[in-house]
Amino acid sequence: MWSGTPLFPVGASTMASRVDLLYFFVLAIASFFSLLIAGLIVFYAVKYRRRAPHSVGVPMEGGLLLETSWIVIPTLITVAIFVWGASVFFAMSTPPDETLNIYVVGKQWMWKFQHLDGQREIDELHVPVGRPVKLIMTSEDVIHDVFVPAFRVKADVVPGRYTILWFQATKPGRYRLVCAEYCGTRHSGMTGEVVVMEPTEYETWLSGGAAEGSLASGGAKLFAQLACNTCHRADAQGRGPVLQGLFGKTVTTQGGETVTADESYIRESILHPSAKVAAGYQPIMPTFQGVVSEEQLLQLIEYVKSLGPAVAQ
Repeated sequence: MWSGTPLFPVGASTMASRVDLLYFFVLAIASFFSLLIAGLIVFYAVKYRRRAPHSVGVPMEGGLLLETSWIVIPTLITVAIFVWGASVFFAMSTPPDETLNIYVVGKQWMWKFQHLDGQREIDELHVPVGRPVKLIMTSEDVIHDVFVPAFRVKADVVPGRYTILWFQATKPGRYRLVCAEYCGTRHSGMTGEVVVMEPTEYETWLSGGAAEGSLASGGAKLFAQLACNTCHRADAQGRGPVLQGLFGKTVTTQGGETVTADESYIRESILHPSAKVAAGYQPIMPTFQGVVSEEQLLQLIEYVKSLGPAVAQ
């Protein structure tokens, strides 16, 4: 409906139809009651108008059925909207188990994308059609917001942490990507495109990836350059925790708190290593704040994620 106008961009993801149905349902409800109330105002203004200069109105008794109706009906409608909206929200917030992961770094005023094989893009993101894509996002400076109108998905990109956004494109094409959070004087120019390609075309495009290798291989080199391997050893003989098989596991800290070793935890452990020290270890790791860039952090995180199980003793 009106698919070419700015207010109703074409729907090109599995989530677009669900968002549109909910939106038009709420719009229809609001329109119906707006017209009903306006019509009743006009109707009663005419019906109960003063017909003689000295006429006096007659008191009217309340109606139990009417009062019950205007309480019960709006309540049921509101509950229905809440349940429907919650189901859409949870679907948008929970990516599938198997996704194509792509890292996103927002910076005034550009979008930087990194594929796992090392391919990098600025203000343009290539993805295959029909495959769930998960964006793992952070910012180098201020809060940004990734918004792809055709996919009906958006999420804040926050400095110092990682946020997640996922979508599954259904139509090949080029779709506008914008920043939906005011981020400075050139906010309106922080735009880009999502290029949705057929799987074979995407693989061909991806085969021309970066010569320096994948994110994980770059992280392995950086891991050795920073001498991280002297403390984090696979044989558990180092002064730091074993990283093999760490990602996704539950970690117990010195304070007895349990945390999940996800991207945010690994990032914090690199930049603020004393924040959540693993139980059984001393807070001796130096901070790498200002030593590694956001792109290098992504490489280190992907390297840790790529590590297999710990060596059996």
